[in-house]
Amino acid sequence: MNQLEAAKSGFLVCVVGCIFIFAFVYIRNTIPKEDEEQKLLPELAECGFYPDELCSALFEGKSAAPQIGHFCQQRLHGQEMSACIWTPCNCSMVQKTLHFITSPLSEEEGNFSLAYIITVHKELDMFIKLLRAIYAPQNVYCIHIDEKSSKDYKVAVQTLVNCFENIFITSKRENVVYGGFSRLQADINCMKDLIHSKNQWNYVINLCGQDYPIKTNKELIQYIKSKWNGKNMTPGIIQPPHMKYRTHVSYKEYVHSGKSYVYPTKNVKSAPPHNLTIYFGGAYYVLTRKFVEFTLTDERAKDLLEWSKDTYSPDEHYWVTLNRLADAPGATPDAQWEGNIRAIKWKDQEGQAHNGCKGFPTETGQASIRDAAAFPALSMGLEF
Repeated sequence: MNQLEAAKSGFLVCVVGCIFIFAFVYIRNTIPKEDEEQKLLPELAECGFYPDELCSALFEGKSAAPQIGHFCQQRLHGQEMSACIWTPCNCSMVQKTLHFITSPLSEEEGNFSLAYIITVHKELDMFIKLLRAIYAPQNVYCIHIDEKSSKDYKVAVQTLVNCFENIFITSKRENVVYGGFSRLQADINCMKDLIHSKNQWNYVINLCGQDYPIKTNKELIQYIKSKWNGKNMTPGIIQPPHMKYRTHVSYKEYVHSGKSYVYPTKNVKSAPPHNLTIYFGGAYYVLTRKFVEFTLTDERAKDLLEWSKDTYSPDEHYWVTLNRLADAPGATPDAQWEGNIRAIKWKDQEGQAHNGCKGFPTETGQASIRDAAAFPALSMGLEF
């Protein structure tokens, strides 16, 4: 009996000893040593205001920028921008963690407010990076979320938007189809909300979720004032013959089971209303507030919008056509491709017109995006 008790006691001592040793090793390995923490902090400091300062260093051609970028990517791997959106965070923590600007950076910027329309449907991290880069407290931002987007995505964007008084989600959402009228309608929905917003603004700029600025807010304002003061920027020309198919027959949108596209019918369209000359240009613009009010109230604008509902990619003829009317506020009747502030690399042109996006400017890349550095903004990314 004594031998049995002794064996039990020895076994218990062994178990307790093993637990103690395991706990000691675990704590030692999971809690960083003080000297290792101190060593890591200055290394992370090299990353600076990542990635903004790093991007500036790359564009300035600093030789150490690529090495620092590689280091920072490794150190910060997995620390996604949206981490504080998916997990419970109060708004002050969101703004602090994501480094949003909290006051105008200059008197000039504080006295010249911009409105932004951003249409998004995917890649939350990319949207947050874009919003951080263009955000200023004196501006106002209307976000259009594609109605087809996932519920989680919508909730995440709403969570972020709720932390800012000058950012809101449009009151009416569309099932956006690429090349369809719904894309134009999404912008108009935001315009109606912006006009009734308590925030005042001078110009409105539209973007998509895959854009990213290559100029600062101040540089953009100075460009608008110096080159286009009081004028709209809608690059384009009279509709060329090879683009007439877009408005010659009726088109319809198809949205079903996750698929969406625009297809032509056999119905030939009537002539444009009010004998308007149709132009062809970019879907992205910089418009004055008075011009926006004009497009929402003028009978010609309303009739052209109705006529455009069954055309292909109407956002590429609607704004530029109205801006060529001599009596439209801020009109530029004789303009052509001037004012194209967006540099795009189209995905289907990779390997032909450009070599894709490599994360740094190259001679070939600059040529293929029409000298991107010359534009106030935007889009250094690939588009489909």
